Amino acid sequence: MKPADIARLHSIGAPSLSPDGSRAVFAVTRPDLEEDAYPGSLWSVPTDGSEPPRKLTRGTRDSSPLFSPDGRWIAFLRPDEDRHAQIHVLPADGGEPWKVTDHPLGAGPFSWSPDSTRLAYNARVPEEKRYVDGAPDNEPPRRITALKYRADGLGFTNDRRRHIFVSAPLDPSGEVGEPARITEGDADHGQPVWTPDGTGLVFDAALHPSRDTDLYTDVWTCAPEPGAELRGITRGDLDAGAPSLSGDGATVYFLGDELGPEGDDFVGRVSGLWSVPFDGSGAPRRLTGTEDPRTVLSPGTRARMTDHGVLVAGENRGAVELYRITPGGVRTTLLGGRVEVKGFDHAGGVTVAVAAGERDSGELYAVAGEGEGVRALTSFTDQALDPLPVVELTARTGDGNEVHGWVAVPEGEGPHPVVLMIHGGPFAQYGWQLFDETQVYAAAGYAVVYCNPRGSAGYGQEHARAIIGSVGAVTSVDVLAFLDEALEDDRLDASRVGVMGGSHGGFMTTWIAAHHGERFRAAISERAVNAIDSFHGSSDIGSLFPEPLYGPPRSWHEESPLTYADQIGGPFLIIHSEQDWRCPVEQAQRLFVSLRRRGVETEMLLFPGEGHELSRSGLPSHRVARFEAILDWWARYL
Repeated sequence: MKPADIARLHSIGAPSLSPDGSRAVFAVTRPDLEEDAYPGSLWSVPTDGSEPPRKLTRGTRDSSPLFSPDGRWIAFLRPDEDRHAQIHVLPADGGEPWKVTDHPLGAGPFSWSPDSTRLAYNARVPEEKRYVDGAPDNEPPRRITALKYRADGLGFTNDRRRHIFVSAPLDPSGEVGEPARITEGDADHGQPVWTPDGTGLVFDAALHPSRDTDLYTDVWTCAPEPGAELRGITRGDLDAGAPSLSGDGATVYFLGDELGPEGDDFVGRVSGLWSVPFDGSGAPRRLTGTEDPRTVLSPGTRARMTDHGVLVAGENRGAVELYRITPGGVRTTLLGGRVEVKGFDHAGGVTVAVAAGERDSGELYAVAGEGEGVRALTSFTDQALDPLPVVELTARTGDGNEVHGWVAVPEGEGPHPVVLMIHGGPFAQYGWQLFDETQVYAAAGYAVVYCNPRGSAGYGQEHARAIIGSVGAVTSVDVLAFLDEALEDDRLDASRVGVMGGSHGGFMTTWIAAHHGERFRAAISERAVNAIDSFHGSSDIGSLFPEPLYGPPRSWHEESPLTYADQIGGPFLIIHSEQDWRCPVEQAQRLFVSLRRRGVETEMLLFPGEGHELSRSGLPSHRVARFEAILDWWARYL
């Protein structure tokens, strides 16, 4: 795989099933290097596999399709000329879509009313004279009075809060009625879902007075009417989100984290599936444990009800598996092993899931049930890519800790130069999905070594929280033990090793280059945290993030990689985005100045207009340029 081959990797969004389960709709997108964009269309396929998929739309980037409960309509998102997505509705049996919303900053996500006549959705409401004429430099100054006032990839949030709206009854003639705004106030509100009887909406929001200094979020309900009184369903002691309701409306299921008495102890917490009576008659009850797979839901996906339990996904040792959880907390694996589930749906007794594997970036499958296998419904994977295989490997540290990961070895006898790759988070995981990073470097002749050290997700809460207060030191033990195990393979050249990583992986790259630099010929640190003190005041999550992970402020100097920059002597490439608000660009600049002033061979590559997610969702041209710069650096020094 070469850098430009990212254009041959597709992405399938969360699927939606018709009410009888006979048909699935989904969005497919691919990077387009000529347009420097991500065009996408909606597709449809029968779930019995009787016909191949067919394209439904030809929009610039159509996404997030959702069947109406009566099966007549498919609502979806389509960007306007100003690139803001608006909700459109398409007749399920064919025809032209019409636009339902016209908000200045776009609309979505959304859900259908049970009678299929209205849509409840989110839209950001801008302050007067803001975000309207495309000239932000001419806007009035912002008065900021809260710690949480911006988000990476979005920008300022305090002047465009996300509220809930309900559309006017749908008019297939294309006439758009005035929507009703349901919520008010200086707070963001989550995606609304309807109660089964259509008399209420359920959503998540942080509406309590101390929401600026903690991470508690509650589940709320209200009538779908302007000015309706809100009623809390949870009790202010959890981070609760993504609510769904049982078929009879009596039970709310949601994803939740326990955050401790101050509401900010979130690092390494394993989110689980919870249930709570809708009427508030009982306390929330956790259905999955802290050492079970971490419950996750990809964008556009919520827990789905079946006759035998609730469908969710969970991170487990590099996999993302599909589970069914009973109301009593019994977990059954419906789709597991070497997969990464990216979305799913259930209707009419049928379950479908989008899952990526070792050789593909995702296909849609019909899931038969426990032990009954799956049936592929799509085949979008470009077979010409022919990715190199990755080999699973387990190492042990001197104190007996197990470190799980993978090695990708180039073709040929070797010995091959080696790249140690460290993931971000730290509460994240490398996995089984076809990974462009691994394939590009391995195809260029580098053995790629990557693992899930302590601090990673997918191995339980104890494993995830083991690095708190000693992040660099503990993580180094694990990744270096894994590297040593990988280097037992004679095809890997222990004398030519580089280290790289992004975000927390960038933190670790700087740390390792300083503390263990003799083992590496060169390093590449991307979008890193290097100085905890300035990260605390400049990051969009800085007001709450440092202490739960790195310890109290008195320890930040000792825990910061920048403190040890004078111990770095090898060639060092810094990659950062100018609009990164998660790890602001000053984190890169401070390290660059420190190294250059000492005469270390150092370069800094800055990407304009990009945020923290450059390597995953930045402009295709920037993603290719990044790969080319990395390969150039390794060619010079490895």
